Amino acid sequence: MQVLIRKAQIVDPQSAHHNKVTDLLIEDGVITRLAAGIRATADTVIDIPGLHVSPGWVDTLADYAEPGYEHRETIASGLAAAAAGGFTDVLLAPNTQPALSGQSAVQYVQQRAAGNAVSLRPIGAATRDVAGKELAEMLDMRTHGAIAFSDGWNPIQNSVLMMKALEYVSAFCGVVIQIPVDTALSAGGLMNEGPVSVSLGLAGVPHLAETLMVYRDTELARYTGSRLHISGISCAGSVDIIRRAKAEGVRVTCSVTPYHLALTDEVFRTYNSVYKVAPPLRAEADRQALIAALLDGTIDCIATHHRPHEWDAKTKELEYAATGMAIQQSAFPVIWNTLSSLLSPERLVQLFSVLPRDIFGLPQGTIAKGAAASLTLFVPEATTTLTKAQAKSAGINNPFIGQPLAGRIAGIVNNNKVYLNN
Repeated sequence: MQVLIRKAQIVDPQSAHHNKVTDLLIEDGVITRLAAGIRATADTVIDIPGLHVSPGWVDTLADYAEPGYEHRETIASGLAAAAAGGFTDVLLAPNTQPALSGQSAVQYVQQRAAGNAVSLRPIGAATRDVAGKELAEMLDMRTHGAIAFSDGWNPIQNSVLMMKALEYVSAFCGVVIQIPVDTALSAGGLMNEGPVSVSLGLAGVPHLAETLMVYRDTELARYTGSRLHISGISCAGSVDIIRRAKAEGVRVTCSVTPYHLALTDEVFRTYNSVYKVAPPLRAEADRQALIAALLDGTIDCIATHHRPHEWDAKTKELEYAATGMAIQQSAFPVIWNTLSSLLSPERLVQLFSVLPRDIFGLPQGTIAKGAAASLTLFVPEATTTLTKAQAKSAGINNPFIGQPLAGRIAGIVNNNKVYLNN
């Protein structure tokens, strides 16, 4: 298959063509030419005004629900949302039924994703059945394709078990991913604890439910010398702890979600359960601290925390509504709409591609002759208004549907396949 991309601005600090406008010819999944005015008869010609091309983006945590919860999402619909969102690689949460806590479960999701334009990277469960009681067979899962280890939406609460997980993965330089939620302190909480929750009479989740977990886990990472990735930090206190730990040589990295960068707890004045997430949306001071950390390098990458739900799981009172947003397809426009005046395309590509690949040991793609074509195509100067008809995810819980946002994903090229948004 031949693909010709015309007049694209390359965004790849590792490429000799960085910041240049050029044509790219891709043949059988490999970049064979980069030059102006390439003449070729290609199967697919991509000619979009203002097009930018970068190495393929990575979503470091998403949930596709299959097997076991196909009424929420399937691997097929999830990967379609990923491709439409510009992701060539997705790290898959282990919270399925059965959980991804053994070799057969890891291989099952890989087989279901085989042949897709998006590469699926399973996260193996750190504990058996993500139950937080005993360690899973992490080395066996690693051998069969697990990219990292986590209990996903069920953060490991037992300190001894967390320490053992970190010690276990250190033998093969693995990574443990933890979402920073102390479930005892957050129990019953519906939103951020603060003036807004008090004024609305809603039970709140204190910052302490997050910062205690961040502190505990960074100290355990310090003690074990292991690699820890904290996914979806939401408050200024967590930023401060992680910044200090990094300066002291602790092997900790972290991510933030698009919605924590774009929204605050003020949205709960609508009483709309679509905004119920964990960790919760915080106050404006926390959002500003996250943005500063994103710009100064304390935050390493973006995790969509794509967590789809069916209509009746979200369309109910806050107390009973499920937690999470199905936001993968909207990730880039949400971030670019929020931060385009502060964030350069180069830094954007570091957050979406370079750094997550480094953290999780994925191949560092580059845009050069002879390199495999794993590319994300985006148009910063365009706009996106995602409609329900255009949404690829089976989940209905995306608060940005119908909103005009800056930036547009044009598509991806990966695995010798092309996906283009209409």
